[in-house]
Amino acid sequence: MRNSIIGIIVFSVLAVCPLFVGSYWTGQLTNYLVYGLLAISLSLVWGYGGILCFGQAMFFGIGGYVMAVFTKGMIYPDLTSSYIGLIAAMAASSLFAVALGYFLFAGRGISGAYLAIITLAIALVLERLMSNWYALGGYNGLLNIPPIKLVLFGLSYELWDIVPTFYIILGLVAVIYFAVTFLVSTPYGLLLTAIRTHPDRLSFLGYSVLNIRLSVFALSAAIAGLAGALFVTLDGFASPTLIGFTLSTEALIWVAIGGKEMLLAAFLGAIFTRVAESWLSEIFGDYWILILGIAFMISVVLLPKGLLATPFEKLIGKKRRAIPPPPAEGDPSPARPLPPTPDQ
Repeated sequence: MRNSIIGIIVFSVLAVCPLFVGSYWTGQLTNYLVYGLLAISLSLVWGYGGILCFGQAMFFGIGGYVMAVFTKGMIYPDLTSSYIGLIAAMAASSLFAVALGYFLFAGRGISGAYLAIITLAIALVLERLMSNWYALGGYNGLLNIPPIKLVLFGLSYELWDIVPTFYIILGLVAVIYFAVTFLVSTPYGLLLTAIRTHPDRLSFLGYSVLNIRLSVFALSAAIAGLAGALFVTLDGFASPTLIGFTLSTEALIWVAIGGKEMLLAAFLGAIFTRVAESWLSEIFGDYWILILGIAFMISVVLLPKGLLATPFEKLIGKKRRAIPPPPAEGDPSPARPLPPTPDQ
């Protein structure tokens, strides 16, 4: 309950930001909200599902390119609906995640550092593929991607203005955040907690570990694809860099600094990191990367739960419980229930 209240406060504060900052920072915050949505997707699959995807940007980029080809009429000249583009972007990213996840998780499965390396390698391969796919612009990417066109009651409105665009993106991100927060507080969230800590026990109880991993992998990919689709409509440009190593690494840093096991902390980690990047690059030039690296090391070594998640947990008064080990052979003690999810 407290976690939801803090989320409402955070989004309320973001809602009043355009009243105190200029048009430039309102536009920047709109982009940062999209990056925050990407961080939420990585927090879900990594912090909750225990799947370290080092190539989360590939779903972001797939969503961006699918949105671009639909809204530019490259699939069918009369099929340029933004709604269809957003749905197609999420579906394409999710289907690609299912195919990739089945390859990675079937059988004994791949996990840990091996999984991170493979997902990173796949992201690099996709980036190189898009750089040489000239039908989609090749290295130069796709230009002149139209903004989102809202159609309500027979009236259409394109989101060119900065302030209305900010509030539309903020509302959409808030809906996704609270929906995912609710999802991880359900029994499905308990399954994610169990699959992250004791997948063998979960399999012994009759659950399909493969199906659960595929579901969270596909859901996080759909959210990342939605973020990519929104980003290209804001930027008007889709390039292979949306898929590759740089954005994947940055997203990992955002979530690690914020806190991978708390959706709100990961979301704010992306926003604060991007804001700090703008300020630090003006003050320290290229040395801002060194400062970001130091913050990342501090987060990983001293505050593994995250620079933001640690004070949030104290504020919420959350008590984490580890799943107890299985009883020894011959121990008649009954099985203990699974612990609450991180956001419960």
